[in-house]
Amino acid sequence: MMARSWNDLPVGRVVHVGEDAGAVALALEPLPDDAPALVAYAPRPARTPADLVADVLGELETAAVAMFPAWLPDADGITGAGGAAVPAVRALALRTASTTRHFAPFLAHLAERALRERAGASGVAAGDRTAGPIGPYPPEVRAAGLARVLRDGYRRPEAAILVRPSSGLSPAAEEVLVTGCEWLAQHGRFGVWLTGPPLRAVDRVESMTAPIPDEVAALARDLAGPGPAADGGEDPGSPVRPAGRRPAPVLTYPPLAGLPHPASEAERRLEKALSSCTWAAGRAWNQTHRSGPLTTPIRVDLLFRAERCVVEIDGPEHREALRLAADRQRDRRLREDGYAVRRFTNDQVLGHVGTVLAEIEHFLHTRRNGTFEGSPHA
Repeated sequence: MMARSWNDLPVGRVVHVGEDAGAVALALEPLPDDAPALVAYAPRPARTPADLVADVLGELETAAVAMFPAWLPDADGITGAGGAAVPAVRALALRTASTTRHFAPFLAHLAERALRERAGASGVAAGDRTAGPIGPYPPEVRAAGLARVLRDGYRRPEAAILVRPSSGLSPAAEEVLVTGCEWLAQHGRFGVWLTGPPLRAVDRVESMTAPIPDEVAALARDLAGPGPAADGGEDPGSPVRPAGRRPAPVLTYPPLAGLPHPASEAERRLEKALSSCTWAAGRAWNQTHRSGPLTTPIRVDLLFRAERCVVEIDGPEHREALRLAADRQRDRRLREDGYAVRRFTNDQVLGHVGTVLAEIEHFLHTRRNGTFEGSPHA
């Protein structure tokens, strides 16, 4: 069955939405207007469905903490974790829950944990999977509560999990995967959308075709044949990773407009450095650009609108062949619209932020003085 829009894909159920996991993921970036609030999950090996559920809920809770206060916007002015801050954020969460479907004690617990971690009072870095207690809440409460938080954070009526399993699962592993996903769909009312090769042993999962934009489908067709390794990439489902490369995150989620991505250490490090630079005034993080009403929107990492400059911070996923081709295509579109593009890798920002700052300053200077000579890729 072909879905004409992302709204056509169900929530509260598990469905398989396409064999080309990369194309489906690319079609959801930036998050289309008709799509639910969505996270992408690459399952770790799990012995039981309960293990898989626990892993997903832990990852979702970590993401929710990092996104705070997007899902409790009135808490934006509450800073620190001392004095009246914790009682204030808990009271705000309880008041919010009283007029919504949130379970008040869970929302208050999550808000307190997020505030403490943002203030550095937890003693554990934000984004650490093990940070903070999960509280005395059963999985059913956490699943429903985290789905609501995700919907509120992205201002979407529904929530979904895009699942990209490893290839070659055994029949037992497929059963664990599907049973765990069914639990999440039932108790969190998530849409759970599987990608990759169809399941071989479990036959109760309906197949639907995701609404892939024509330009993404064309890129995928052009690249069919040689795998990502031909372009220096790697199979995301492979347990083998080049030496020195950081492991890919198990759960990823879209950025919030106007802010560095909460899960990107490189974006947060760069913003901290830029905040003291007077020449960096006018910057805006994670903005959407659309060439025209019928074109696919482009999300840019860092935009200097007045200078029509775009700075991209690329993680290892940009080495994959499809992502690399999409980057080249979107950079070409941006240049046609009068923008200049400069790309840096996460490693460049994290290891040499001073050099990156100098290059961005020069980049902006050349645009302001009309001497820009190209759109280099780092």
